[in-house]
Amino acid sequence: MRIFDPAVYIEKYDGMKIMKNIEKAARTCYKSEANISEDSYKRIITNCIKSGHESVIEHEKISVKVFGDLSLMQDIPGHRLASFSNESTRYCNYGKDKYENQLRIIKQPHFEKGTKLYEEWEKCMKTIEESYVKMSNMGGKPDQLRMILSLSTIGEMNMTCNIREWRYILRRHCSASYGHPSARQVFIPLLLKFKEDMPELFSDIEYDEEFPKEKYAKILPLDKYQ
Repeated sequence: MRIFDPAVYIEKYDGMKIMKNIEKAARTCYKSEANISEDSYKRIITNCIKSGHESVIEHEKISVKVFGDLSLMQDIPGHRLASFSNESTRYCNYGKDKYENQLRIIKQPHFEKGTKLYEEWEKCMKTIEESYVKMSNMGGKPDQLRMILSLSTIGEMNMTCNIREWRYILRRHCSASYGHPSARQVFIPLLLKFKEDMPELFSDIEYDEEFPKEKYAKILPLDKYQ
């Protein structure tokens, strides 16, 4: 059994280009293209978001690859104004050589290593792995074996969202009142990255600032995925 930290791999994007393209779409609505200048995008994007005129930010998208647990993979695809491609436990048999005959597990943000809870969780994961591999060797098929997998098992998901949907997802899943710890662990650092690169589009979104920074998922370029 191998235990991993979560990660988000981001497709390369140009935040400035995204914002300037959104400005062009917005100015079509008001026929104010003549007002475009070097930094005119800042005011019009801010005004559009404040007024609820968010259809203009749907023209741009960003794709990421999420490396998290199965609970996250089940929760996030409910946002249907987006595209998702998930690793399928129906077809992947983790008891085979391709997967080194072992399960990959995501380290959980709410179990502290060194505590009795963590020890019991780790023991449970090892028991599940032993049964999974044993049943696989008996001829069990992935569609059968998936029924015993823990939600702590790693899942991989490619997701593509337009900017409006990203705002909705991040506002929802980065909040302490709604976001599950596994979701906050992944999406808060992604939100902070977007805030840095595209402040006019994401600076107004609040997040759980009490969530431990040391538990944040790594944010990496997609071309570093292996």
